[in-house]
Amino acid sequence: MDLYRAFLAIILSFLILVGYQYFFHRPAPPQQTPQAPSTQQEGVGAGIQALPAPTTSPIDGPASVPIDGEARAIRVDTPMFTAVINEQGGGFKSFVLKEFRTGIEEDSGPMQLFRPKESVDLPVLFSLDNNGGTSLPSYRAEEASLVLNNRQDEGKLVMTAQLAEGIRIVRTLTFRGGSYLIDVEYAVENTTDTPLQISPALSLRNEPFAHASPTSQFLFSGPAAYIDGELDEIKAKRWRDGPVVLQGQVSWAGYVDNYFMTSVVPPAEGMRLVTVQGSGEQFRTLISEGIRILPARASQVYTYKLYFGPKKLEDLKEIDSRFGSELAKSVNFGFFNFIAKPMLWLLNFFHQYSGNYGVAIILLTVLIKLIFWPLSQKGMKSMKNMQKLQPKVAKLREKFKGDPSKMNQEMMALYKTYKVNPLGGCLPMILQLPFFFALYKVLLAAIELRHAPFMLWINDLSAPDRLWVGFDIPYLHGIPVLTLLMGASMYFQMKMTPTTADPMQARIMQFLPVVFTILFVNFASGLVLYWFINNLLSILQQYLINRQSKA
Repeated sequence: MDLYRAFLAIILSFLILVGYQYFFHRPAPPQQTPQAPSTQQEGVGAGIQALPAPTTSPIDGPASVPIDGEARAIRVDTPMFTAVINEQGGGFKSFVLKEFRTGIEEDSGPMQLFRPKESVDLPVLFSLDNNGGTSLPSYRAEEASLVLNNRQDEGKLVMTAQLAEGIRIVRTLTFRGGSYLIDVEYAVENTTDTPLQISPALSLRNEPFAHASPTSQFLFSGPAAYIDGELDEIKAKRWRDGPVVLQGQVSWAGYVDNYFMTSVVPPAEGMRLVTVQGSGEQFRTLISEGIRILPARASQVYTYKLYFGPKKLEDLKEIDSRFGSELAKSVNFGFFNFIAKPMLWLLNFFHQYSGNYGVAIILLTVLIKLIFWPLSQKGMKSMKNMQKLQPKVAKLREKFKGDPSKMNQEMMALYKTYKVNPLGGCLPMILQLPFFFALYKVLLAAIELRHAPFMLWINDLSAPDRLWVGFDIPYLHGIPVLTLLMGASMYFQMKMTPTTADPMQARIMQFLPVVFTILFVNFASGLVLYWFINNLLSILQQYLINRQSKA
């Protein structure tokens, strides 16, 4: 097999893999709809009163709710976020992350995870009829506000609701000044002399977060859940066909994009039903506890944890180590996840000492290049030796052009005589591709790079690099200086690299820098920086080999 045909095949495969993710969404996996748990409950019989049956689809929730004019908006202020909770229904009307901005502009405002809406549409609504009733409980909070001044502080907000069916609900929310994790407890008390049949459920309503993410088109965003030890990212093709029903051991369920997530973490024990439904940009996730019997004059407690915040891997791992929530599984780098996560750790390690993620990317690139330096050295030398053999190869092709079998046999004998591996130049690239794809996903999805400046005009390593020149350039809106430098470095690298290709293949290879430049023009500048530095190091290595061969 000709060396450059193999090399060209690898390059084209790379372009197809990256280009497919660049232009298209990944296909959705086939939907698996498990059977809903049986509605039969032991002990249900005569003398047990059931709450009103749901009048709407369980996922849709109440169609219209009378406004409670006395309901207040309770404000919770911590060093990390500000939340506003509506007493009618107890949903979160607002949740603002103080340490993150909506956009790169200083005046873009803090990151808002929930957009203001009606009480019935607010996230985190608890119901006893599987979210199918026509009313919302009106809670009364003991305090009008809660303020935590320090990250070490902890505070509770207690809210109480009295339902017409004779049920009293005491809702206790526990906030921590240094965490995005919130504990929620619902103590449900039957104040009547009759057992009641209830269907506890907690709903989380979401829509795309109010921030402009330059890389969102390349990565998944939408409802997701971690059930039975597997991450299930529910693509649009599934929820557009109707409600998606999942059943099993639910670690968490909610809404994620490449940088942020809002999720409900139920207790570890027990099987639960998760129902996800979407309409346009509106999503609702319902976590159902099943049918329960609440004895007369008795109470039952339902506890959850809420995580509304960034998908920062190390922080999520720390939460998981304390509570076993598996939230870190939401950070998903795809097929090469096992390579990507150590790379993210190294990126953060270098950032600790450099204080600049652009410098950290350069240091990580140098480290990867040093690891593969001996292998790349062998590959480049192999290509150099192949180039020296080209006159002999050309003679064999001319001599045996009518007998391809004999020609291949003689060429293999020639390679064996001169101890040259015709695929030696391709092997290093094949082995490095998994590391590139892993780093590619890290530089696209890591929240550490969001709004992280590098130098000069590059003020956001998660966004394409653009140098503003005072007027708008159609499509580009600025000059992609770093991308053009990357393309130029790739061109000079190919000029320095020994070629064994025929004229037609050589002309095809000359277009690769142009193709890569066009492909990378909308990639995150952090990824372009990696590729540019890698090209410069490859040029240096090729220069050293060329000088050594002349000595």
